[in-house]
Amino acid sequence: MPEFDAAMLFLAATTCFAAFVNGAIGYGFSSLTVPPALVFYTNRILNPAIVIIEVFVNVLLINLKGVPAVWRRVFPILLGLLPGIALGGYALTSFQPGWIKFATYTIILPLILLQAAGWRRPIEASWLVGLPFGSMLGILYSVTTISGPPLAMLFNNQGLVKNEFRAGLALVRVVESSVTAFVYFKLGLFISESGSLLYAFIPSVVLGIPLGSYAIRRLDPEIFRRICMSFDAWIVGFGLSRVLIELDLVQSAWAYSAMATTILIDLCLLYSFLTTHSPTWSERRSRRAADMSA
Repeated sequence: MPEFDAAMLFLAATTCFAAFVNGAIGYGFSSLTVPPALVFYTNRILNPAIVIIEVFVNVLLINLKGVPAVWRRVFPILLGLLPGIALGGYALTSFQPGWIKFATYTIILPLILLQAAGWRRPIEASWLVGLPFGSMLGILYSVTTISGPPLAMLFNNQGLVKNEFRAGLALVRVVESSVTAFVYFKLGLFISESGSLLYAFIPSVVLGIPLGSYAIRRLDPEIFRRICMSFDAWIVGFGLSRVLIELDLVQSAWAYSAMATTILIDLCLLYSFLTTHSPTWSERRSRRAADMSA
């Protein structure tokens, strides 16, 4: 068993929170784990451990009752995943780790902010959309292990109801994590450093997912999801600033302007969300009066 240094303890705390969110809303484990963990580990060490965990997590969370209603919609995505995952796995073994971190942050950050802004455009489920989307998703997942934000955006814009949304999300993620694990195995990416991270991941997942599933029944799902997005955006902004310094792209003092800009944009989006989502004062007063008379 490896020693639990500061990095491992931080990783355990992060994955526990990420598992809590995943149990609550059905996704978010990798998108909340990867950005802060990349401060301490490279994608080549981190990704294989996360993929192993996600294979089991996604199988457990799949909603079998909703699968018949969504499998035709997600089938083109599943076909597109296959070449994308192979290409992404090759990229992971070929490019310098710092540039992979940079690509991870710069791709994920706009997706998180678009989600936070409530971006909605009607998208029909079709082969014309599903195949290229699946290929790009496969590349993104095999390089970063993150696919929740773009999948959530697509399914929300297709108008899937809650059960269909969770079933479609889990079905795609079962396939992508399983195929990615196979590709990583063929590329020899399962190394001892990755295996040691499982000592932090497994207890966190076992504890966090059931707690998240229980807690979401007592929380407002939309507010909880939006707060998680803010946390994710701020962490990605910090990681982007750090990797700009690491790659000598920006001087250290100016590099943190990326984090500051991200926080400012997110605070504006969060304020807009809370002012439109929260009930008005008169509505809250009516609810209190109804509770008192009940």
